[in-house]
Amino acid sequence: MRLRVLIAEADPEHLLFVENALAEVEEGRHWPGWVQVETHHAMTWRDTESVLANVAVDAVLLGLDLGAIRGAETYRQVQAAAPYVPVILLADGGDRDLAAQLVREGAQDFLIKGQIDCGPLIHAIANAVERQRLLCAVRTSAKTDPLTGLLNRGGFDSAAGRDRMLAEGLDLRYLLIVIEVANRSSSQSAQSRDLVLMETADHLRSLAGPTGSIARLAEARFALTFFESPAEAVEAAWARVQTTAAAQSLRMGMAVFDAHNPASLEGLLEQAEADLARRASSRPLQSAAGRSKPATAP
Repeated sequence: MRLRVLIAEADPEHLLFVENALAEVEEGRHWPGWVQVETHHAMTWRDTESVLANVAVDAVLLGLDLGAIRGAETYRQVQAAAPYVPVILLADGGDRDLAAQLVREGAQDFLIKGQIDCGPLIHAIANAVERQRLLCAVRTSAKTDPLTGLLNRGGFDSAAGRDRMLAEGLDLRYLLIVIEVANRSSSQSAQSRDLVLMETADHLRSLAGPTGSIARLAEARFALTFFESPAEAVEAAWARVQTTAAAQSLRMGMAVFDAHNPASLEGLLEQAEADLARRASSRPLQSAAGRSKPATAP
């Protein structure tokens, strides 16, 4: 199998370094299943645009300074020119925060120049190609829930999976909250049940803030995620969300990804759902008054 990789990097020394690393990958047959690596080079935006227009590349290794365009605009121009090609950023040490931001925008990964080695490079390209394949599959189907406008389960798996990997790469804590709407009755009309769900979605949007992401996972179940930030620790985010749970007739459970709990996204969901079930059994909601009332704390 032939893997076509575009190295778009204005610094000739870094370009040659990455090219040599890819050559070592091919010559040493380090790649699982071994593929032939075909590299293309570009040191300016014009050359990058030309390669993308004429070669069906499988991945782009992109420096964030191509002369005419720099920084975030470099990635955004590549994304516009080749929206279905995975991009791995080649960032200077001082551009780590910018690279993290661009991963949130859709870049698949980033590597720090001068720290690139065959193993991490193989891992980054293989994961980027596979994740992009999955993302393209998700894009062919609906990513949003038609009732609430939030991400659906497929969109959540894609976005939250990438966020979890970003949290791992940056050694950040990542909070996942599973939320269940309580006090819904089969005797309610479909319109009434839908209204409750739409109101819940609006309420969660107000709680999300700049680092939050929301999805509707199932009929009456939502997910809310947060990255830890200097402005708000995950404990503070959890406390802030939890204080509104009773008044909104919501049950919640949480899980935190960090160095002590490096769980997969599926593992985090299982932990949060188990926590939700435990809290629901120990603090039942009273439906008679139409709103929740916590039981006496154990």
